[in-house]
Amino acid sequence: MKLSIVIVSYNVRHYLDQCLESVLRATRAIDCEIFVVDNDSKDDTVTYLKQRYGQQIKLIESNRNLGFARANNIAIRQSEGEYVLLLNPDTFVAEDTLTKVLDFMDARPEVGGAGVMMHNADGTIARESRRAVPTPFISFMKMIGRSDRYYMSHLAWDEPGRIEVISGAFCMLRRKALDKAGLLDEDFFMYGEDIDLSYRIMKSGYENWYIPAHIVHYKGESTCKSSYRYVHVFYQAMIIFFRKHYGHLSFFITAPIKMAIYLRAFIALCQMLYWSMRDALGFSSYRKAEPRYLFVGSVEMLEECRNLAKRKGLQADFYEQLERVPEVQNSYVVYDIDAVGFGKMIAHASKHTACQQGIGTYNMRTHELITLRDIIA
Repeated sequence: MKLSIVIVSYNVRHYLDQCLESVLRATRAIDCEIFVVDNDSKDDTVTYLKQRYGQQIKLIESNRNLGFARANNIAIRQSEGEYVLLLNPDTFVAEDTLTKVLDFMDARPEVGGAGVMMHNADGTIARESRRAVPTPFISFMKMIGRSDRYYMSHLAWDEPGRIEVISGAFCMLRRKALDKAGLLDEDFFMYGEDIDLSYRIMKSGYENWYIPAHIVHYKGESTCKSSYRYVHVFYQAMIIFFRKHYGHLSFFITAPIKMAIYLRAFIALCQMLYWSMRDALGFSSYRKAEPRYLFVGSVEMLEECRNLAKRKGLQADFYEQLERVPEVQNSYVVYDIDAVGFGKMIAHASKHTACQQGIGTYNMRTHELITLRDIIA
């Protein structure tokens, strides 16, 4: 078998459904298996997946939240592919993305892991598509606002380039490299495990590369980044990584870094508390302008969306051709995933990032409109 895809899900059924739709299209010519590990979701994910996808996926139902690393490892141990792809549920991939990455890795056996060009929900490129290992020096530079080295800004976006850290949102791994480096470290509940694994892949003699193939990452729909638990888990992961790989260094080197991590966590908590208090006291109750939805797709899709817009009171315009969609401030371009396709919508959105709030999709099968902001049916 060529490829095993592992998706860990927790309470993101609508985004997961969209992700699987894109994966099935991208793997039509690939011998693959698709695992979904559900971390005890409460949004009816398991029942929906059984009804919708049946034997197209291998569903693992956990009775508790195992965390990202442990859940992935369960599926990896069951998988059989020459390559293993770890993929976030709040992503979707272009139709040619998986083929491009596999072709590149097939041609270069020294490549143990690969990441891709990740786009944010507004079409812009996510800087974390390419990262360096956060050594004490690079960590210090990033914390004082000098992050170019951490995000490897010297590399061209439109060419493959050797990197150090692959994002866990899309992490393509050669089985032989994974066998040599080991599975994800389960001491990491969430966050940091991708940095740790990337580092171990390099230490085992393989290379990590960035490939200019495209995905969209809603970045955070699978977690709640405004919660106090997020702050604890995220910064604790930084401490775990630092102790594991740099704990042998002098106290005078490690102590300032650890103090900086704890300080950043404290500042983040204070900021969240401040905004929570503003909300509670009514100081942030200003009226936000409603976005405009620019629907583009087939005649049938547009007719459905006209009715949806009327029913939900949405400000909307409708277009049958991509080139006719204007740039409108505070807008979502909502793409028909059948008429436009995932690859074309990513390409279009990436050229129109100045005005729009983000990418929207409409699925004629589920009759759902999905954006970063909301799900409308």
